Amino acid sequence: MIREYQYEDLNHCVELLIETLNCEPWKENWTAETATRLLSELVEYSNFIGFVALDDDNAIVAAIFARKKTWWTNDEVFIEEFFVKPSMQNKGYGKRLLNYLENYCKENGLAGTTLLTNRFMPAKNFYEKNGYALADHVIFLYKEV
Repeated sequence: MIREYQYEDLNHCVELLIETLNCEPWKENWTAETATRLLSELVEYSNFIGFVALDDDNAIVAAIFARKKTWWTNDEVFIEEFFVKPSMQNKGYGKRLLNYLENYCKENGLAGTTLLTNRFMPAKNFYEKNGYALADHVIFLYKEV
């Protein structure tokens, strides 16, 4: 089942983010404090859009944290965070959650979805398999200070 994110989901999503991103292949170092801060900031966007996927026991196994973004041609949804419990990956939860978000876009007259991911991680292949393409006209720049 997929449903809208609810405030009461925060702690479960924090745990899920940490479990997902601190293991292979990402090997990040999220703490409860930093993950809570991140997801709380995203939820506070006035144009926040969030959905969670539940398993048969009604436990949250995947989540999308996104926001509606104004664009000159047509508003779109920018996916800020998207994570699936490692033990539940490759079982269709991510695909169903992504499809749910895409249907949300269609129903609300939005152009589509955009996101950033690491080109060297398996997530890139997941997105390409689900119809996403690299945008050659856009680059992501970064400067460490």
